[in-house]
Amino acid sequence: MSDASAPQSSHRSPFIDVDRDHWAGLAPELEQPLRETEIVQLRGLGDRMDMREVAEVYLPLSKFISLYAENAVHLNTATERFLRSSRERTPFVIGVAGSVAVGKSTVARLLRELLSRWQGTPHVELVTTDGFLYPNAELERRGLMGKKGFPESYDRRALLRFVSEVKSGATEVRAPFYSHLSYDIVPDASVVVRRPDVLIVEGLNVLQPPTGDGRLALSDLFDFSIYVDARTSDIATWYEERFIALQRGAFTNPNSYFRVYADLSEEQARDRARSFWSTINEPNLLTNVLPTRARADLVLRKASDHTVRSVLVRKI
Repeated sequence: MSDASAPQSSHRSPFIDVDRDHWAGLAPELEQPLRETEIVQLRGLGDRMDMREVAEVYLPLSKFISLYAENAVHLNTATERFLRSSRERTPFVIGVAGSVAVGKSTVARLLRELLSRWQGTPHVELVTTDGFLYPNAELERRGLMGKKGFPESYDRRALLRFVSEVKSGATEVRAPFYSHLSYDIVPDASVVVRRPDVLIVEGLNVLQPPTGDGRLALSDLFDFSIYVDARTSDIATWYEERFIALQRGAFTNPNSYFRVYADLSEEQARDRARSFWSTINEPNLLTNVLPTRARADLVLRKASDHTVRSVLVRKI
């Protein structure tokens, strides 16, 4: 009799479907490195990340990624041996993609903490693609303010150049700084990345395919990639609840770009959230983000309560 929780593979799918119960038992030797208070600080609004979720999903994920990282080191050594030359080790780059409100930022932050606790305590940096959005003034000039978050709203050349420089081993690379309070790029501010062992790049569109003009896609520079997935209806609910939480919190800041929504009634705020979702975020998800899921090395499939219910692993 076969094990019902054993990984399932179909000839028609490029992925192996791993049930959560099976996945949870794949790294029994790993100890929980995070305290509950640390996990609370890492999770985003509406996320339900806890000690159990970390132990059953993200510790095995950390172990799995380490296999790819170790393989990259071995391949680099073998290449040096073959070429009879030495070269500096370059960063291991991980892409994390998924919809607005699906929890990809929490996943990226959690991985940063777990990976930095690998043997040897590697230097791990996290950069979000928000910093590569065009400034609001430029989006207005291009008529793209209503499509903020769509692929065309990003300075893709600058983003590709940034990751290329980090990947090539540059001593110091700077990225623009994005403020969620002002909803804009902050002039003369930057995020500095200094030769990390691991770079995590998190954003909506990081798995976009090449444009067809022969240029590199950002994902060509990734050593491993993750897509955080959930039913569209669940993401819509999470987005609405997050908007309400922000309305009661961050939007009340006098300097918030969204201060205008702070005094709405709950019914009005929910109507506004649904409008933002249906006119901007859902079309972007269905047209641009979701189609990139198949390009990921691993897919985290979430249930309606934000917990991961299964893991899809790309066949090698």
